[in-house]
Amino acid sequence: MKQEILINVARWETRAAVLENGVLQEVYVERTSRRGLVSNIYKGKVSRVLPGMQAAFIEIGLERTAFLHASDIAVPALDENGLEAPGPEHIHELVTEGGEILVQVLKDPLGTKGARLTTYITIPSRFLVYLPKGHGVGVSARIDDEPERQRLRDLVTDVLANGGSGEEGGYIIRTAAEGAGADALRADMLFLRRLWDVLQERAARVPAGTLVHEDLPLEARILRDLLSPDMERVLIDSDDSHGQIVGFARMFMPDYAERIERYAGGRPIFDLYGVEDELQRALERKVQLKSGGYLIIDQTEAMTTIDVNTGAYVGHRNLEETIFKTNLEATEAIARQLRLRNLGGIIILDFIDMTEPEHRRQVMQALERTLANDHAKTHICEVSVLGLVEMTRKRTRESLEHMLCGPCPTCDAKGSLKTPETVCYEIFRDIQRQSRQFDFNEFLLLAHREVIERMLDEESAALAELEEATGKPIRLQHEALYARDQYDVVLM
Repeated sequence: MKQEILINVARWETRAAVLENGVLQEVYVERTSRRGLVSNIYKGKVSRVLPGMQAAFIEIGLERTAFLHASDIAVPALDENGLEAPGPEHIHELVTEGGEILVQVLKDPLGTKGARLTTYITIPSRFLVYLPKGHGVGVSARIDDEPERQRLRDLVTDVLANGGSGEEGGYIIRTAAEGAGADALRADMLFLRRLWDVLQERAARVPAGTLVHEDLPLEARILRDLLSPDMERVLIDSDDSHGQIVGFARMFMPDYAERIERYAGGRPIFDLYGVEDELQRALERKVQLKSGGYLIIDQTEAMTTIDVNTGAYVGHRNLEETIFKTNLEATEAIARQLRLRNLGGIIILDFIDMTEPEHRRQVMQALERTLANDHAKTHICEVSVLGLVEMTRKRTRESLEHMLCGPCPTCDAKGSLKTPETVCYEIFRDIQRQSRQFDFNEFLLLAHREVIERMLDEESAALAELEEATGKPIRLQHEALYARDQYDVVLM
């Protein structure tokens, strides 16, 4: 599989696109005015403890207080005798109001919610993730070769046993470590321990509400997290950023430094590879399938729903085969759209109903297979009694829609407006109401063009009857700046 990363750098924002065989799969956006907070480490102050929610609100210097649940507070795994320590049963045993605490951001603020925090600090490097309050050695599930998993675990365990990186903490071996040698892993471990020591010293000096450690900028994180033997090249359109990430690569991943290229073409890099057009399509509800079928994607506060439809696809054999082929094609499109739009949380998939159990089994297998390449953790449930597939996808940052769009000021984010017919009848009732309460000579109606046109056409008879009933003339005036459901009845 041919993989490429395109990085577009501007003073106001940095964007990165991941392409597989020339097809856009993922987009990362980081704006200068509001960089993401995930993985940032803060020295916080407990402002409120909520026993009923087993949680606390923490002041970390942001506009809104952040949220820390009891399950995200690290407790000693072992007591002084080396035995498993019993966990506290109440939030008051873990934090106290006014106390200071070192926390890391798990999730960016979303909508009206503050950031989600944890005290299980994790510090990533190229090959490893260091857990200062953890223990043991874990291996990424994406490394599926068992001898390689054991080799990596033994290498890291040997360094720990020999005191090569200190005695405290645990490690997770990342997917990028596959094939890495002992020296590279040892260097990563030493770097992470030195970094943790520096962070602890800084945290001891600064006041509460201070940022202690900020994660790398987007272009460096992309290299750290996504560069792999499958990645053929990285194209970046900025001289300054190109020099910086080449230097970063030579220090931490020298084998990949030659794959980072400076793009100097005349056309914008995202235009040349069709990324801008794909981004526009990723903000639409409807996703067209090659066969003629389509998906409808609706993102709400509680969950995301994806509905599969046959559309113009009529098949070649019978209805069941048509439905099966559409659902199979939809699994690939769904997996791509989840990554591209960065949809997370609860996701409900409404595949077209299939009568054959074998078809349902194959569609579920295809869905699991297409989701295997997703960097975010996913969990799929069996088909429900209503024929729906429930799944979750880990959400750590805002979706593409929430990043690039805002609520509609016209419909107040409802996604719908009253029809001209409905607005006409509201106006008629308003005119009747006011004619009985006030003394005046005539009505002046200010409304949207569609409403005025309907009153002069389909509702002209009703308008004439209303003038006769009230005994007052009604003048109509089109207001270009009014929304379709906005109007004013003025008494003259």
